[in-house]
Amino acid sequence: MLFGLGHRGFVAVATMILGFGSYSLCAFVFAEQLPVLKDASINDFQNRSEDTKPYDFDAPPQGMFRTITMAEGFEEELGYRRTHEIVPLKPTERFSTDAPGIFIVFTLHQHYQAFQVFGRCYPESVPGLDPQTVVVQDAMYIALEDESGYLKLSSPQGRWKPGRYKVEIHAGEQVNEVTLMGTMRFTVAASDAP
Repeated sequence: MLFGLGHRGFVAVATMILGFGSYSLCAFVFAEQLPVLKDASINDFQNRSEDTKPYDFDAPPQGMFRTITMAEGFEEELGYRRTHEIVPLKPTERFSTDAPGIFIVFTLHQHYQAFQVFGRCYPESVPGLDPQTVVVQDAMYIALEDESGYLKLSSPQGRWKPGRYKVEIHAGEQVNEVTLMGTMRFTVAASDAP
């Protein structure tokens, strides 16, 4: 037999050759029937601006964050996969001046690498404070198995000044313009105590 193959080997090789040949012929016939676009613009094949919406860095983060919320505290619960889940307590965007801390609690989509989440708090419209000055910041290391986390913004000098604050949320190894994921905002209201 051919190349020392038995009868069964020869039949198998012949079947493969005939099968490949008919597949190639079939592909060639169908390929010829496709319409040819003459002078098609490259824009027809790329992402068009009307099909995509721009990412808003001045809004709460999206993408890898499943949820993100501000709260007065958090609680740690045992998840259904025996993981620790961070759950917000009393979610709000309005806090009192004597709040000891403001928490940003988040859940994440699946990720394949450890990283850090940073929060940098700026006074957006607070009388007597420069809007470019970082008032308080925090960071949390997110391990590969983590699905949730939190940032704690401790009150500067024991009390918050009344006004509106913004918190830039960064993700990565350091804080820079590339790692910015979004912005959270909260208001500190003067307490009504006499």
